[in-house]
Amino acid sequence: MKLYYTPGACSLAAHIVAKEAAFDIDLIKVDLASKKTEEGADFKAINVKGYIPFLELECGESLSENQVILQYLADQKPQTHLIADFGTLERYRTLEWLAYISTELHKGFGPLWNRSISEEIKKMALERLSDRFDYVESQLIGKSYLQGDGFCIADAYLFTVMNWAHYFKIDLTPWPNLVEYQQRVGGRPAVKAALSEEGLSA
Repeated sequence: MKLYYTPGACSLAAHIVAKEAAFDIDLIKVDLASKKTEEGADFKAINVKGYIPFLELECGESLSENQVILQYLADQKPQTHLIADFGTLERYRTLEWLAYISTELHKGFGPLWNRSISEEIKKMALERLSDRFDYVESQLIGKSYLQGDGFCIADAYLFTVMNWAHYFKIDLTPWPNLVEYQQRVGGRPAVKAALSEEGLSA
């Protein structure tokens, strides 16, 4: 399989899950500004959507959209327990988290990537994110991971998105459970390996 990624972007979640599940996967770096791969290929000719992550399968098919790729990878290695079995409430809880992280956190950071936004809009975006952080903080009380003691694909996604707080110099100390969570996930061998391969650190 080939995973098209950009260092530290949302594709890091798929990279982490691939590492957790011990997949033999080829990484191809993409410059999102130029839409070129590290080898100079036109990424939009590979993925017409023009964004990452993008997963090419050995059968010749491909998958896009982070939530879908995460589920696909986990389902190929059910013995890793990165997602619960079909039909179980636990699985739907994971999907619930994936949706929340995607729409409320991932997209919540969206305005901050636009360097031309006004300070007023930036402030509103940060206030909205703070409310979302409050919710995650409350859900982590007494838990090692989002769904208890077991790491799942939603944890890979949350860790990835919350890492952006460092980039934007957002002080997370008001959310101690979230800070501890980031440290805990960042200490996992698979996460360390993925970060290292992307030239990053937790």
